[in-house]
Amino acid sequence: MLTKRKYFTPILILVLAFPAAALAAGGGGSTSSPSVGEARVVPIAPLQRPVKRFQRLVHTIADDIEAEERAAARKQKREQEEEFAELPGGISLSTLEAIASCESGGDPAAVSSDGTYRGKYQFDYGTWESMGGSGDPAAAPEAEQDYRAALLYAASGSSPWPVCG
Repeated sequence: MLTKRKYFTPILILVLAFPAAALAAGGGGSTSSPSVGEARVVPIAPLQRPVKRFQRLVHTIADDIEAEERAAARKQKREQEEEFAELPGGISLSTLEAIASCESGGDPAAVSSDGTYRGKYQFDYGTWESMGGSGDPAAAPEAEQDYRAALLYAASGSSPWPVCG
């Protein structure tokens, strides 16, 4: 996944170089040097157009970064869904959806009030790990939760969900 660090150096160079170049270019029309005790006044108007151009450039770069990050996230989600697309044991998705609806309202991030049961199918950590899962079931992608629940259903039937199975 792309990081914003990739764009840090070019943006930093622009931020540091741009004001100095803009001030040097905007002389204000007077070519005489100021005498002792006089200050040279640099008008702001010549700087406005370069500043606006610079702001548009920064916004364009930021938009590009965000678009690349969104595309990478969509690609990762699609790959995860493809990985767990086939449900094992001939379990229908409608059976799993009925269990999930009863267990968690279908919410993949659901956590029981005491924190023991987690995710769409309310796995405990031991059962989740016994089905090949790792980490927090509630943090796993929904497609993986469906896959692990199908494995559990194929191995044990509806008994892991005594109320909802």
